[in-house]
Amino acid sequence: MKTLLNIIWLVFGGFWLALGYFAAGVICCLLIITIPWGIASFRIAAYTLWPFGRTVVDKPGGSGVFSLLGNVVWLLVAGIWIAIGHVVTAFAMAITIIGIPLAIANLKLIPVSLMPLGKQIVPTSAPFVAAYR
Repeated sequence: MKTLLNIIWLVFGGFWLALGYFAAGVICCLLIITIPWGIASFRIAAYTLWPFGRTVVDKPGGSGVFSLLGNVVWLLVAGIWIAIGHVVTAFAMAITIIGIPLAIANLKLIPVSLMPLGKQIVPTSAPFVAAYR
C-alpha cells in the first residue's frame, strides 16, 4: 500500500515539490554560508519524493544552539512561505477521497519545512535513531 501511495504522490505533486526543494538546495549550496540549509533542503527533497513509509525524528545531539539559530533564520526567510505552500497544496489534495492520504503526507512535511536543521528522516519501521552510527 505504501508503494501505491508513493507512486500516486509522485505523480500528483511529489515530483514538483522535490524539484523545488532540490533547486533551493542548489541555490543554498552556491553560497558558502548557507550550505547547511542546502544539505537540509536536499534531505527534504529526498523525503518529498517518497514520503510514505518514512518519518522525521530529531537527531541525537542535533538540537544545539547553532541548529536553533539556523532554524530561526530559515523560518523567517523561507520556512513560513514553504509551510503556507504545503497547507494550500494539502487543501487542494484533500478535495477528493483519494487525495486525503496525500494531503496528510503534505501536512506531515510542514514541521520539517519550518525547522529542517537537527532533523533526520528514518523508516517508520525504526522510528528511533541509534545514538551512535
